[in-house]
Order: sequence, then structure tokens, then C-alpha cells
Amino acid sequence: MTRNWKPATKLVHGGSLRSQFGEMSEAIFLTQGFLYETSAAAEARFKGEDDGFIYARYGSPTNDMFEKRMCLLEGAEDARATASGMAAISAAILCQLKAGDHIVAARALFGSCRYIVETLAPRYGIGCTLIDGRDLANWEKAIQPNTKVMFLESPTNPTLEVVDIAGVAKLANQIGAKLVVDNVFATPLFQHPLDLGAHIVVYSATKHIDGQGRCLGGIILSSKDWIDENLHDYFRHTGPAMSPFNAWTLLKGLETLPLRVKQQTENAARVADFLADQKAVAKVIYPGRADHPQADIIAKQMTGGSTLVAFELKGGKEAAFALQDALDVICISNNLGDAKSLITHPATTTHKNLKDEDRAELGISAGTVRLSLGIEDGDDLIADLEQALSKVKA
Repeated sequence: MTRNWKPATKLVHGGSLRSQFGEMSEAIFLTQGFLYETSAAAEARFKGEDDGFIYARYGSPTNDMFEKRMCLLEGAEDARATASGMAAISAAILCQLKAGDHIVAARALFGSCRYIVETLAPRYGIGCTLIDGRDLANWEKAIQPNTKVMFLESPTNPTLEVVDIAGVAKLANQIGAKLVVDNVFATPLFQHPLDLGAHIVVYSATKHIDGQGRCLGGIILSSKDWIDENLHDYFRHTGPAMSPFNAWTLLKGLETLPLRVKQQTENAARVADFLADQKAVAKVIYPGRADHPQADIIAKQMTGGSTLVAFELKGGKEAAFALQDALDVICISNNLGDAKSLITHPATTTHKNLKDEDRAELGISAGTVRLSLGIEDGDDLIADLEQALSKVKA
């Protein structure tokens, strides 16, 4: 029945599991363990002959509802909810690799994601090649006989570059590798990597899925076979499990996801157009604008723009700090996807650990600012930016 539901309906009703009390709001099952009526029942459950729950580290009814609802939205067969977005990234990549394997990853990644593939994986004998992911030829050139995983985020953090997901997936399939896509910036509403050929999709549920600054969370979605063969045991034994309370909070966030993302995207489009006309602004990058360098790929794989805008101020770090400090409505924070509009200076926060040359290679200058639009009135956001820009030296 749920197959015919539209996304907004799935996000309200999908995966619901009610107890004998018939509660309207999903229940929070705050329990570490579960009981068995008989010894034989316990044995059957541990053998996998009974689908019941065993231990909260493995799963719980509340987490199960969140996973099933996300599967309905994403079009995935199975999923595992994790304690954070980075727990999802690290588990999705490392669970399927061993010493001697090789990763090809787009260089435009969130700082912690680069740490996983560039620093952590090599400590365990897993090689990594970072490339400019915008050019499919770079992916093909980087492939080695031992390449097992390809990893990208699209749009990227913070400069909103776009990678041709279908093109990279085709290359991965040719060599039997798996493509992992971090889909946070597009949200599950505007881009469907599994439909484009990706094998694994990950989210930081901390961002748009919660969307109200309350809790951490992540999720990994894929085929049931891949999760059973690669993630299942890794997940059980390394313990990146999500708290049932956070799963419940995220279920509440999913109910309003379409409403929030629609308003955030409309605000982002308006703000991007406003910023493009300002003298103090050198460059604006927004996936919803016709002047985005990869507008053709965006038209193929995204059904909406983004809730984020990247722009560069002519006055460098001094101008960026002056702008941020003068804002009233928009708050300074390294988070994104929140109901509140948030602004950050990547060179001194999220990407501060990169070398100067690496930041320059990614297009992150001292004047680059990342703006995550919230659900406030668009007129108020533009007025706030206008008054703050008046204090910035062009």
C-alpha cells in the first residue's frame, strides 16, 4: 500500500509501529535489552530464526521505525541508523574494506570525511586517491586493480560543486566497486542516488532530517544483500548505534521535512539572487541558478536547488568576519539544514585543518562564506544581509 504514497505521506505515516496501547505519536522504547518467553525463543532469536529484537545496540522498535521510513523515502531495501553522520560515513566505507584495498574519492569533502579516507583508512593499509570529482576522466584514471570503493558528496561542502553520480556509478559497476554517496546537501527530496546507480547512500540526519538543532544522527541505506553481507556484523560489533530517543526525535523531524526544505530552498534562491548583485560579493554559487558551472548535471540529477548558498567576499577574511558579526537574524554556526539560518566561515571552522593549498584547490578562499537558509521570512533574511553588507568594505 505504501508504494503508492507520495513522499510527504510516507514521511508522516511510513514505518509506523504501534504498541498495544494504540498511541498516535510513535513510542520511544528506552530499553537496553529485550525479554524472551522461553530459552528456546532466545536461542531462535540469536540464530536469526525469529526477527524479534535482541539488544538496543543491534536495533530497537523506535530505530526500526526511523529506518523503515527512510527506506520508503529513499527507495532503499534496508538501512541502519547511526549515532551521527560521521558514524554513518565511517561505517559505510570501512565495513566493506580490508588492508590492500583502495578508495577513489572526490577531493571536495567535508573535513572529517577527508580524514576518514585520507588519514584513517591508510593507517589500516587501505589506499586512497583524491581527485577533482567534477571530471569523469579523473575517476577513470584513478582506478586501480584493487579499487573497491568510490566516495563522493554532491553538492559538495562548502563550495556546492556537483558530481555526475550516474557517470561515477557506471565506472564503479565496470570494476565491481561500490559507490557511496553522501546526499546531505541535496536532501532525500531533491536527489535520489540509488536511482542514479549509487550502491550506498549516507546522511547526517543531524542536518535537514532533524532540522531543528536538537540531536545527532546518521543513516546508511542500501540493498538488503549489501547490508547483510557487509554492514550487519560491523554494525553489531563496533557499536555506532543511534539512541532510541534520537530516533524518535528524527521521526518527528521527518514529518515536517518537505515543508521546511521547501521554505529553505525558496529562501536560498532569493538570497542567492540578492547576493549576486552586491558590490562586496565576488562570486555566488547556488545549484538553483543558471550560472552554476555544472547546471547541466544539476538538471539531470536534482529536482530542486539546495538550502545552501556559497559566496565569496572581495575583502577576504576581514570582510567575512565583519559580515557575520553584523548579522541580527542569521546566526554564526558550523551546523546546516536547521530551521534557523546559519552562516559559517569554512577556512577557520569546518575546513581549517586542510593545508592552504588544499583549500585553494577546493575553491575555499579567505573570503568564502557558507550560508544555510532557514525557514524565516525571506524579506527579513535579505534585509539582514543588506544591513550587514553595508558594514563590509568592498
